[in-house]
Amino acid sequence: MECRQCGTPLERPGDFCLTCREPNAEVAVLDLDRDRATVTCLYDGEVVAERTVTTRPEDDPEQEPRELRNFAGLVADEVHRKRPEEVYAAGDRDVLSAVRGELHYTLYRVADEDPVEAVRARQGDAPLEVVDKAPAEKLGGSHTTLIGKRAGRRAISTVGEHPNVKKIIPGPIDAGGSGSRSGVRAKATRADENGNVRLLLRDGSSVQENRVVTTAGDRETGERLRDDLNGALRDAELQE
Repeated sequence: MECRQCGTPLERPGDFCLTCREPNAEVAVLDLDRDRATVTCLYDGEVVAERTVTTRPEDDPEQEPRELRNFAGLVADEVHRKRPEEVYAAGDRDVLSAVRGELHYTLYRVADEDPVEAVRARQGDAPLEVVDKAPAEKLGGSHTTLIGKRAGRRAISTVGEHPNVKKIIPGPIDAGGSGSRSGVRAKATRADENGNVRLLLRDGSSVQENRVVTTAGDRETGERLRDDLNGALRDAELQE
């Protein structure tokens, strides 16, 4: 494949051109299994590159973390050489979490059944405003206490890392719920007509409802962000 801008031959289809410094892929979609990962790259909604990376999972518990990290590194390298604007992922939670740690991108979760088509369905939508703030800077409101101690703060930080989240406003704590032995659980609930969602934190019998203000602007787009947030919370092992 040649660069679509200057015609320079590329080492692999969809690679970022080092001659004219222009990208040849806009979006990368990662379909992740424990032993293989397929990286599909799109430009104007069309597939311009597809590459599969494989690994042999280790049976030895002491060796598995290094093997998984190396596998994730190979997947991340394939993404970095494309320099896409956005990266989406679906599949195995452990692999996705490992890849997230190797990438300098926000990783958006999409449906596992056909992740490439799920991403294509999003491409006709206008891009949302990106909020370039640290998660701690997005936290505000009159209630400053969060339930769940470290896990509660991790849930808030996980949601705050999303680039389309503007602000997180903690609500009052209700201690009258039913007990739970599963530790802190977090869930983003149905979006309202303005695209904002609620983040429910549960810790034992305590429940806290936190308002999450997004840049979505409407319910349909807010529902997509809700899915993204719940995917990130699952990856952080804060959901069942």
